[in-house]
Amino acid sequence: MSGVVVHLPQGNGGADGGEPRGEAVTLRLGPGQVARFGRGSTAVPVELRLADPAISRLAGEIRVTDDHWQLTNHSTTHSYLVENPEGAGEYLRVAPRRVGAPIPFEFSRVVLPTRGDVTISFQVFAPDHLYLDPDAMGVPWGTSTVTAYSLDETATYFLVLVALCEPRLRDQSRVAVPTTPQIVERLRGHVTCGALTARAVSSHIDYLAEEKLRMGAPETHEPGKGDRRNGKREEIVGLALRFGLVREEHLALLPPLTGAGGRERPAAR
Repeated sequence: MSGVVVHLPQGNGGADGGEPRGEAVTLRLGPGQVARFGRGSTAVPVELRLADPAISRLAGEIRVTDDHWQLTNHSTTHSYLVENPEGAGEYLRVAPRRVGAPIPFEFSRVVLPTRGDVTISFQVFAPDHLYLDPDAMGVPWGTSTVTAYSLDETATYFLVLVALCEPRLRDQSRVAVPTTPQIVERLRGHVTCGALTARAVSSHIDYLAEEKLRMGAPETHEPGKGDRRNGKREEIVGLALRFGLVREEHLALLPPLTGAGGRERPAAR
């Protein structure tokens, strides 16, 4: 298993005088590892520092197992919400003093109550969810296999992957891989992606490269950040198309293409 990625976006660590504060923090945890969150102190160190008087010094902890992660709520008064941003309003409520609540979502947002107007939340990407090879279904368990790349075709990251691969699938010539702003615009008409931001798309691309497709850092000739990200997108598209992870039928998951006058363009044959 690839473990868990915990991400606290910049400005989500609480508020100081009404202004959002806190630098972005990203943690990578393997099976058996624990990350604690809360206000923290010298005597109570935490990996995710959340600055709000309504949050305990040690508010809770995340513990990683082989195939999921667990949330412990150390608060004696407040419940925490674990939302599935890619579901239809799905969420779990973790009650005060609850120990080791198993979280089933592949992508989660943990939300803590505060006294101010600024929401405090952080994101958790779960360990790789494994799926049986559909060609092996119905055979004895001793000979069944699992897929090499466990991709959830209903997840937002898969839509981002399809959008990355779309130009190559529609035209076999070597065309440029879409940029992050182009992906945001391409998915704007999707029922679940209308509010998708460039930062969210970049996070999904990083998640695909580092966790789902398990790619190393791409080699580039230039040291710039833009070149590194371009190289990463190129490698993602190349791997996805070589192994058939994204195919022409997946283009139906994207919003219809429109041309001049807003008329739908015919799909590539």
